[in-house]
Amino acid sequence: MQSSPRVRVLTAVSTAVAGTLLFAPTAAQAASVTVQAESYAAQSGAQVEATADSGGGQNVAYLGNGDWLRYDGVNLGAAGSLTVQARVASATGTGSIELRTGSQTGPVLASFAVANTGGWQAWSTQTTTVASHPTGSQTVFALLKNSTGGDFVNLNWFSFGDGAATDGPGWIPLDQAAWNAQLAQFNALTPKAVPAGTVRVSEFNATCAYSHSRPDDPIIFPGMPGASHMHTFLGNTRTDAATTTQALLSNAGTTCRPSPDLSAYWIPTLYNGDQAIEPKDVVVYYGSRITDPSVTKPFPQGFKMIAGDAKLQTPTPAGSVNAFYCAGPGGEIGRSADGNWPICASTAVLMFHLVFQDCWDGKHLDSPTHKAHVSYSYDGTCKGDYPVAIPNLSFLISYPTQGSANGFRLASGLASSMHGDAFFAWDNLAQSQRVKNCIVQKAKCNTEGNF
Repeated sequence: MQSSPRVRVLTAVSTAVAGTLLFAPTAAQAASVTVQAESYAAQSGAQVEATADSGGGQNVAYLGNGDWLRYDGVNLGAAGSLTVQARVASATGTGSIELRTGSQTGPVLASFAVANTGGWQAWSTQTTTVASHPTGSQTVFALLKNSTGGDFVNLNWFSFGDGAATDGPGWIPLDQAAWNAQLAQFNALTPKAVPAGTVRVSEFNATCAYSHSRPDDPIIFPGMPGASHMHTFLGNTRTDAATTTQALLSNAGTTCRPSPDLSAYWIPTLYNGDQAIEPKDVVVYYGSRITDPSVTKPFPQGFKMIAGDAKLQTPTPAGSVNAFYCAGPGGEIGRSADGNWPICASTAVLMFHLVFQDCWDGKHLDSPTHKAHVSYSYDGTCKGDYPVAIPNLSFLISYPTQGSANGFRLASGLASSMHGDAFFAWDNLAQSQRVKNCIVQKAKCNTEGNF
């Protein structure tokens, strides 16, 4: 969202998706439909843009007083109470959204006062319940109102349902009792005193060597051996398609230091032609990018997350964000013939730095996309739908190779498809001590968790 004024479009515009709605399950509704904001049949004053957070898709932006959106064929279900939700973001919070049925002057179905969520991409889900409503397929108008002028809200989606509190497929709920016990232990810890001269950066790490390779992915394809492209596994030596939290915790074998980290980490295998190149080592950093790291909580047991996109197949020329690079004396001395890979000096090595999301919804261990339960902190805070700060995980991957004009390939395809998976299984106390001593206190710790 740009902060500068825009040229407002006030005429009704029909779109290529007229008459169609995009439906998707939501985390908080069982019997519900979700209407993506950009799936309007007609509109006045709206612009569509990409949503910054993970799993957000697109949103309708630059909405101000008098703007409206029309959605055809919204199934409001049978008679009875109706739970209506709107996922919104606002840097001003000075207006309201009215949902009306039939026409712009039809009966009010629901109304939402728009509060300041902290930014144009700081998303918050608002919920209201109405006692009665028109039934079946309806035309629903969203009317935007404020009295101060200017844009005041972005919309991601609306949902309409019976309010049943059952997660949809792919959402793995948190074991609340286990989490409460883990948090109680964490909160009761007294942090160690930070010695003078300690570097004041929130950080601890696990240094993990290559363990094994398999065409398995226990997050994307659980219970389906051989269903994935080839992965390079780090950490827990038991990781395969059948891996569960209990399986990780019951296996004492790990290639990581410290030994209390029994988590599984994996990345797509790198190839030079048909020759697999396994990393020399991977440093798994746990840090913080938020303004106040003291609010950070440890990862719950069995937490899963993915960074990057295995399906992203685009060129990555020199200077691209999230690209492979050369580290060491001499650095990069050229590019592969296709321009996608660096060629490193003989004194340097090929590297990649993969950064994971650092804000969590506080409710789920996993989600259908394996990203929808987490988000990146864009302004140094965790808020809205992702209020819980978790350690900012990152993989610093070092490959003992320099490359050539022929370049490389990943098991997932082009360099742009680089991605990583994490399936957490730490000893609770060991992780909590490191989060409390190192991240919360903003102190740089080593692999053993010491200053």
